[in-house]
Amino acid sequence: MKYILVTGGVISGIGKGIIASSVGLILKSCGLHVTAIKIDPYINIDAGTFSPYEHVVPHITDAIQEWVVKQAKISVDDDGVEPQVCVIELGGTVGDIESMPFIEAFRQFQFKVKRDNFCNIHVSLVPQPSATGEQKTKPTQNSVRELRGLGLSPDLIMCRCATPLENAVKEKISMFCHVEPTQVICVADVSSIYKVPLLLEDQGVVGYICQRLDLPIEMRARKMLTKWKEMSDRSDRLLEHVSVALVGKYTKFSDSYASVIKALEHSALAINHKLEIKFIDSADLEPNTLQEEPVKYHEAWQKLCSADGVLVPGGFGVRGTEGKIQAISWARKKKKPFLDANSTEFHPESKHPVVIDMPEHNPGQMGGTMRLGKRRTIFKSNTSILRKLYGDAEYVDERHRHRFEVNPELKHHFEERGFHFVGQDIEGERMEVIELDDHAYFVGVQYHPEFTSRPIKPSPPYFGLLLAAAGKLQSYLQKGCRLSPR
Repeated sequence: MKYILVTGGVISGIGKGIIASSVGLILKSCGLHVTAIKIDPYINIDAGTFSPYEHVVPHITDAIQEWVVKQAKISVDDDGVEPQVCVIELGGTVGDIESMPFIEAFRQFQFKVKRDNFCNIHVSLVPQPSATGEQKTKPTQNSVRELRGLGLSPDLIMCRCATPLENAVKEKISMFCHVEPTQVICVADVSSIYKVPLLLEDQGVVGYICQRLDLPIEMRARKMLTKWKEMSDRSDRLLEHVSVALVGKYTKFSDSYASVIKALEHSALAINHKLEIKFIDSADLEPNTLQEEPVKYHEAWQKLCSADGVLVPGGFGVRGTEGKIQAISWARKKKKPFLDANSTEFHPESKHPVVIDMPEHNPGQMGGTMRLGKRRTIFKSNTSILRKLYGDAEYVDERHRHRFEVNPELKHHFEERGFHFVGQDIEGERMEVIELDDHAYFVGVQYHPEFTSRPIKPSPPYFGLLLAAAGKLQSYLQKGCRLSPR
C-alpha cells in the first residue's frame, strides 16, 4: 500500500480537498486502484450532530495509525479490488494546536510504512498583495519550516496563487524549502475546479509520484482523463441557465451544503446548463418573519417563486422547520420540480406524529445514535420515476444518516392522497422513497444521494430534479433515459 498525505498551511480552506481529489483522479486514470481518507475528528461521541456553524476542539486516539492501515485496504470500486494507493487529507492548518497530534501520528507513520510507501504533498498559499502585485513566498517558507520542525518533509509543494507562478518565485521556493523546482507545483485560480486535475497532470505530478513511490503505470490511452477534459471544457461553454432554490437552515455558510451543491452542479453540467443556486433561510419563509422583518420575508418568497426547482436538504431541530414545510407545500401546489410534519423530534407529545424516532434510537440522546452508512432500498413500483432514473434497477445502495423515519402506520393516509412509497428497506418496514402523482417531479428520499454523486456520473435524484427544472425530464424518460448527443 502506498500512502499520500495531503497537508495544508498558511490558511484554512486553501483547497486540500480539491488537491487530494485531483491527485486521486489522475492516478486512477493511470489504471491504479485508489482510495481516500479525510481526517477531521472532534472531541465528541458523534461529530455529525454539530451545527455546521460550530467549530470544536479535535481529539485523536492512539489507534489512528492502525485505523488508517485498516481503512486504506477497503475497496471503494465496484470491482472489489484492494486499493494500491490511499490519499489522506489531513484537515486543519499546520501549526494549529488542534492538528499537532495528527502531525505527530503521521510522523511516526512514515517510518512504520517505510519511505518508499509514503509521501507528503503540502498545499500552501502564495499571496499577491494588490499594492505591489508581487508574489510573496514568505508564508510558504514559514509553513514548510513549521512542517519540517514537526517531523514531516514535503515531497511536493503545491502553491495556491491568483495568477500563474513566476519562474523566479518557483526557484525561490525551491531554494528555501529544500525541494527541486520540479517539485514546486503551481495551482493558480482557474475557471472551474474540474480543471485542477489537468493542471497537475500538465506539470508532471503523476510521473513524480509514480517514480517516488515506485508505482506501476499502464502505458495506454487514458480514456478517463480524456473524458474528464471534455467535461471540463464543456463547463466553460454553458449557455442555458437553470435555477434551484435551496431551502435550508445553514444557508449563511454555503460549505454547510457542499455535497448538495456539488451534486446539483454535476447534474446541471450533465444537461449542459449553467446552475444558479438561490439560497433561502427556511426561517425567513415563516409567518413570524413577516411580522418581525417583512422585507426579509418577501425577499425570501420572491427567490422561491422565481426558481425553476426546489431542494430541501435535511436538518436537525425545530428552527426553520415550518419554513421548510411552507416551501414543500408551495412546490407541491404549484407543481414545481422538488426533491427532498410535525414530528416527535419537534413536538414529543404530538398525538399524530408523521415522523417518529426509530425503535433502536434512544430518544433524548443525540450522539452516536443515527442510522448510518450504506443501506439497500428496494423499489416497490415498476412505474417509479426514480427507478427509471436509476436505470430501472430493482434496488439501490445509498448512504444514510438519520434517526427518524416516516410513521409506517400513516402510510395508507399518504397513498390515499396520491403519495406513493415506491422505495422501502429490505424488511419493508422503513419508507425510503416517496413520489407524488400528477406532478412533474416531486420526490422525497430518506437517504443522502449527494454523497455518491460524481462529476461524470451525477446522482439520479438530483439529475431528475435538474432535468425537470429545465423542462427536459419527460423527453429524457421517453428516449429511454438517454440524453441527446448535443
